[in-house]
Amino acid sequence: MSVNFYEKADDALLKFAVIITMTEGNYVFCKHKLRETLEVPGGHREPGEAILDTAKRELYEETGALEFDLQPVCVYSVTAADNFDGQETFGMLYFAEVRRFEEELHSEIEKIIITKEMPQAWTYPDIQSKLFEEVQRRGFLTSFIHHGPSFAFFQLAAVE
Repeated sequence: MSVNFYEKADDALLKFAVIITMTEGNYVFCKHKLRETLEVPGGHREPGEAILDTAKRELYEETGALEFDLQPVCVYSVTAADNFDGQETFGMLYFAEVRRFEEELHSEIEKIIITKEMPQAWTYPDIQSKLFEEVQRRGFLTSFIHHGPSFAFFQLAAVE
């Protein structure tokens, strides 16, 4: 698997938006109802949707973010033999600082985790760690802790 970064790409190639998210100096991660791992907010672009709108929609749906600043970081791509028949797929990487969250989640996300440390159990470990490294390399994060033994939990639970 390879993950690459670009300054720009043809808009039609951008199929995903992924948002490295912080709040009050803490990382924000999502736990999907069907998985035991944590992931960065993000998802697929809907037909006819602007990629910025994809990022805003996914950030809200997956974290309940109501008030936030959202900045584009760069285009990323993933090439993997077991994904899209080995074709290079493209997405837009964003950085968000959330000021206010909704009190309940209304999506496939079970809860969000707000912590100072990186999770040890990623949903997409080969991709997500590289996205964080790129965001840090470009100056959006002042520190990046790869792993840690403890979490400072704050959870928003989804409405059933």
